Amino acid sequence: MALIVQKYGGTSMGSIERIKNVAQRVKRWHDNGHQVVVVVSAMSGETNRLIGLANEISKNPDPREYDQMVSTGEQVSISLLAMALKEIGVNAKSMTGGQVAIRTDDSHTKARIQHIDDSQLREALDNGMVVVVAGFQGVDDKGDINTLGRGGSDTTGVALAAALNADECQIYTDVDGVYTTDPRVTPKAKKLDKITFEEMLEMASLGSKVLQIRSVEFAGKYQVPLRVLSSFDENVDGKFDDNFKQNVGTLITTDSGDNMEQPIISGIAFTRDEAKITLRDVPDRPGVASAILTPISDANIEVDMIIQNLSTEGLTDFTFTVSRNDYQKSVEILNEHLAEIGGTEVVGQDKVVKVSLVGVGMRSHAGVASKMFQVLAENHINIQMVSTSEIKVSVIVHEEHLEKAVKVLHTAFGLDRKEGESKVAGL
Repeated sequence: MALIVQKYGGTSMGSIERIKNVAQRVKRWHDNGHQVVVVVSAMSGETNRLIGLANEISKNPDPREYDQMVSTGEQVSISLLAMALKEIGVNAKSMTGGQVAIRTDDSHTKARIQHIDDSQLREALDNGMVVVVAGFQGVDDKGDINTLGRGGSDTTGVALAAALNADECQIYTDVDGVYTTDPRVTPKAKKLDKITFEEMLEMASLGSKVLQIRSVEFAGKYQVPLRVLSSFDENVDGKFDDNFKQNVGTLITTDSGDNMEQPIISGIAFTRDEAKITLRDVPDRPGVASAILTPISDANIEVDMIIQNLSTEGLTDFTFTVSRNDYQKSVEILNEHLAEIGGTEVVGQDKVVKVSLVGVGMRSHAGVASKMFQVLAENHINIQMVSTSEIKVSVIVHEEHLEKAVKVLHTAFGLDRKEGESKVAGL
């Protein structure tokens, strides 16, 4: 018998029919003798509907009242799923974040989990119940409801799995796992059976939207085995083999270090939401980077990649990237401060994208960056900026080259799906 925490997102809970399907899936796990805690999101579109109602009342809703209202979407979901489970003979109990005793700080709309009292959960599980928990929410010391930010149900699922020392936390989505890259860009993308927390964290931060970044961080910190599965895959039958393994979805776990077949590159991530800004001829002196980036930071704009060119006669060019949505505002801010910074002009473009290679195998293999640059050059794709870390190499290229860059790199680093391997449903 295993203790499993399952999380179902808004798409999986998008209609009464889909909620009934989730109930049948949960029943299979329960009937096989497993203890099951289910974390659910609001029904698809419900949170946006609630936010819209709040915005009709106020352009800046009171944060406490906002959380009080927006958390109700999950309460509807847990009740409906518990009802559906009872209808098919499964003893189930729904619980809000407050009833579970998920304690958070008092940061409304972006709360952090501080402690979970698992006693009520364990009592219900020991009594043979399936416990259905509202994701995305907790309560602070004053008893006020706080939400965890968009996508917070993933974090709720991982946090409960950590508190319960669960055997596995399963995240059910509308895809059947983590792929080497977006299958909509290259049909040759293949599903990964396993990926490390480090790689998944990089993939998530670099554009892969399969999992919320905070949930991956949480899982890595508390060593929670995390599996991404499709809520529409009927091969997920609630059974494990003798070694407590199942060959479905993608398992996200620690790097055991004993896999001799570990690929150098596990995946290719990309973001279309990039813009590049350059300050020409700024003084090459201590403090200039701070003078440039402080007003950007003060405007709550996040900076990603940064390059400072070699100095020529005491002057240099300073280039950085921001989200495309922040491009115009960033240019305006820098023009306002240009005289005190000392540059000659602010230039840039919002027609760039970032393409990144990710893989823990880079630690023990040299030449990944040089091969990447060579492949792009052979395909006449100009590199505008480069950033590296221990397990990733990222480049900025013009947006017209995005799909070609992903496809040629995917092939060059041996990631293409081979003949006979399963492919993405519908592609």
